[in-house]
Parts: sequence; C-alpha cells; structure tokens
Amino acid sequence: MNTAAGTGAGAIGAADCEPALLCAVRAGDSGLVKRLLLEGSDADVCDVRGTSAFCLAVGMRSGAIAQLLLMHGADPGLCGPDSLLPLHEAVDSGSLALVDALLDTRVRARYDDSELRRRTGARGAVVRIRVQDDEFNSVDEYSLGGMTVRDGHAGILTRLEELLGIHPSFEELMDRALSHPDQDHTAWGSSTILLAHRRNRETWTAAASLRTHPDPSHRLFGAEVLRLTHLFDNSDEDAFAGPALDIFADWSAEEADLDVLTEVLIAVGEHAGPRAEAALLPHAGHHDARVRRVVARGFSTWPSPPAVSDAVHKVLLDLMSDPDAGVRHDACLTVADGKDHDPVLTDAMAALLDDADRRVQVVAVYGLALHHDERCVEGARRLGPPQPAHPGEEHYLGAAWRYEWHRDGR
Repeated sequence: MNTAAGTGAGAIGAADCEPALLCAVRAGDSGLVKRLLLEGSDADVCDVRGTSAFCLAVGMRSGAIAQLLLMHGADPGLCGPDSLLPLHEAVDSGSLALVDALLDTRVRARYDDSELRRRTGARGAVVRIRVQDDEFNSVDEYSLGGMTVRDGHAGILTRLEELLGIHPSFEELMDRALSHPDQDHTAWGSSTILLAHRRNRETWTAAASLRTHPDPSHRLFGAEVLRLTHLFDNSDEDAFAGPALDIFADWSAEEADLDVLTEVLIAVGEHAGPRAEAALLPHAGHHDARVRRVVARGFSTWPSPPAVSDAVHKVLLDLMSDPDAGVRHDACLTVADGKDHDPVLTDAMAALLDDADRRVQVVAVYGLALHHDERCVEGARRLGPPQPAHPGEEHYLGAAWRYEWHRDGR
C-alpha cells in the first residue's frame, strides 16, 4: 500500500477532514504529533482506508514520528502484512530513527511473516519450526511458498555492532533478548554473552537490579548475565567471584520461578565451598527433576572436586536412586569425577550397572573405572561397543578399557 503523501500546509489542507493527528503525520510535523499525543489523541487512529498513523509514518520514512507513536502505545499490529516497510529499505534510507522504530520488539516480531508474504506473494499458512543455528543457539525458521527465512536478525545486529565497535546499552540488549524469551535463541545468547564480556561494574549493577523484577524473564536475563560475567572472568583477581556467590546464594532461597531458580542454582554450583553447598542442599528434594539434576551436578566443582561432606554424601546416594534417569546419571557422574572413593559410593555406582537406562549404565562404568573397581570391566563388556547415537560413550567406556590395560600391565 502506498501511503506516502506530500508534506506541509498543502497536505493538511488536502486531508482537512481527517483527525488532526493523521494530518500532522502526513505533514511530517513531529512537534505537532508529540503535542497531540500528549493531549490525548489516539495513537492508533486510522484514515478512511484503514491505514494507521504508525503505518502512515513508516510509509513516509518518518522514523521520529513512528517512534513517537510507539512511545504512546501505537499498535504495529494494525499494519497489514504488506504495508510494513522492508527492513533493507529502512537501512537504505539512511535514517537511524526509522531503523530503530522498525527494530522495536513489537514491530520486529512481525517481519518474518510479512517479509515472506511480500517476497513470495503467497497467502498460505506460514510453517514455523525451531532449528539449531549453531552449536549452542537455535532460531525459529519460517517457510512459505518455497522460501525459508530465520529470525536471528537481532543476534546478527548485535554481532555486527560488536565488530563495528558500537556499544549498545544494557537496556537495548536486554530488549533484544526478551523479544525471543528462550535462553537458547541466538538473540538471547548474543546479548547475554556480549554483556558478560564487558565485566564492568555498570553492567553488573544493571543485571543485579533485575533480581527483584516482577517479570521472571527479566530475572532470568539478569541471572544469566551475572553468572556468565563470573564464568568468563579468567583474571587472577576474579573480581566477581565473591559478589556472584553472595547474590546467588541468597537468591536461591527466595526464587519461585522454575527457569530462574535453575539458572541461579547452576551459578551456585560453579562455586566451591560451604556456602555454595548450603545453598544447594535445600533443593535436593525439589519436585522438578531439572532442579534435582542441577543440584546433582552442582556438587561437582570440576576440574578439582574435593571429597564431599557427610550431608552431600547422603544426598548423592539419594539422587543416584532418583526416579528420574537424568538425575541418576548426573549424580553418578558427580560421584565418578569426585575424589571421595568411599566404598558406599562405589557400591552405589555398581548398582547402576543394572539400571534400565543405558546412559546411566555407561556413566556407572566410567565411575567404577576411575575408582579403580574391577566391576567396570564386566559392565563395559555387557554394554558392548559405543553407540553413535549416544555422544560421549567412547570416552566413558574407554575409561574401562584403560583400567583393564593398566591392570594387566600392558
């Protein structure tokens, strides 16, 4: 739809029967638009053809006015699938204000659908699936009329800004991540990693302030930025280690949302010592298996796990007999990698050689081999060669072969 019109008094006169806000938009008068909005004009007002004020502003390449309308609650959803300006045309226009308006969270989500319809001319249903985009991140993939696009544009923008030395604010990067509120989406991952690598007090404070945010997705974003900030700090002073443990230990005792609690407990498990242990133990009997798995692995402070305390010893024994196979697997792996070769723990791993889940059996073989227990040999023999469908089996079963090799003096 061509909504462009002339600007100035002539344009207002040609449309003098229209609401004042639409006349101001057609005139390109951002000052008047702002005043009318502040006086209560409807930001979603439409002309006789159904074209909204926002859609009209975008069509006229008036980024400042489009931003004003969004700030006052304009609904981009009133724009039809063919009336949004293609992003590449906004970029070609050279107007940063226009590009910023179209990169607003409420607008950007409409592009995968509208761009496909514009480029293919198809009117059928858009097929949407989740696909892996790289080793760690995924995206949504949209297909229509033989054409396929992915919604990783926010991640692309973040990467390009990094390469060009552009420094977007914490809030801007958070908005990009929250437009795709899945931790494994490339938009989320690119934002949290970039912020974590800044390793400065300003970013830390902004992330920490989200701990009390009413929206769980904001709390999750803040928790991940804090966790990665400490994780990526390879400096000798490790300035964020103490503050990270302090905030996460307290946070774990009060967080109710499952996703946020899981992230917080992962962060706790990346520390060693009595305070981390005390924060993990209360969650060992959590009703959700995801949390119990995080607790099981949290007691392993790789690469140098210490001998466990009596309380952790008991919890690990309980978790190795958990109803959930994933929990049993992770608890067994923690015991396997640990320095505590208590016979009770070793016998518990041996009992898992008869587990119903092959993954648990494989890790039990691995643990017995590391604990120099003869039972690993028979366990590996019963399992047979590594299965390609289960990554890591060659490593775990290889521990039994190496044990047998050294046992026989070869």
